[in-house]
Amino acid sequence: MDKKAPVDRERRKFFIRVLQGLGLAALGGSIWGGYVSEAKTDEVVLRPPGAVPEEDFVRKCIKCGMCVEACKNRENNPDRTKQTATLRLAAPGDHRPKEKDKYIYPKQVAIGTPYFVPREIPCYMCEDIPCVPPCPTGALDPELVSSVKEGKKTLDINKARMGVAVVDMEHCIAYWGLQCDACYRACPLIDEAIKLELRRNPRTGRHAFLLPVVYPDVCTGCGLCEHACVTEKPAIFVLPRELALGRVGKHYIKGWEKKEEQRIKGSKGVEKTVTPKSEKSPEEYLNVEDLLDEE
Repeated sequence: MDKKAPVDRERRKFFIRVLQGLGLAALGGSIWGGYVSEAKTDEVVLRPPGAVPEEDFVRKCIKCGMCVEACKNRENNPDRTKQTATLRLAAPGDHRPKEKDKYIYPKQVAIGTPYFVPREIPCYMCEDIPCVPPCPTGALDPELVSSVKEGKKTLDINKARMGVAVVDMEHCIAYWGLQCDACYRACPLIDEAIKLELRRNPRTGRHAFLLPVVYPDVCTGCGLCEHACVTEKPAIFVLPRELALGRVGKHYIKGWEKKEEQRIKGSKGVEKTVTPKSEKSPEEYLNVEDLLDEE
């Protein structure tokens, strides 16, 4: 009998175990890599009413799901079903929807954090804002959705700033001259957050454009307009305010508002942007451009 046979068998088992270990390590690394990837959040994700800025929100949210449960069991949701709950907790794979639905979803949402997709289920603007009070950490801050009425501070859903609606004028059929006011009619703050602007149609000379115009100072970002949009891909959609809106800077003021002047008192000034044209006096560049030449 060959004495080397048992040794060879043990050696073979050893190598098999090593390879199995390497395979599990690789699998574990892949899973962990996927988790780390999904722990990040896309900048277009929409959070519940009262959410603090995204960086603070992700840090404060303990992924308890209490806001989602409150949304699911709200008074204006008699069916108490997940299908009619606005909020959802991000799960692995949420950012990998079917091809036809890719434009609806954010690409990535931190696992376990609450968010909503307006095209599917918008925020229905519950007056009592049931999702905010249960939050145990301040990730959803009642102060951000409160106002003083009759000397008493109360929750006010109209103070919510979940995002802001943006109109794609190239694909909004109202801007083509077709009659459509679906988003305007769906807006809970009709004639405040969205107004219809009347413009002459130069192509026909007879008809008027009725164009939806969003007022960001009033828009809550509820997404009811996006949900109601009749186009295949919504021509009005909600984006986080940080992404959709510009930032003027502290050194610019509205001269017609007195409080604006108070805001810049004591400021140290700002560095001026200088270009080759701005270095010259107005007379110089106007003459160079021949803007004052007469025929």
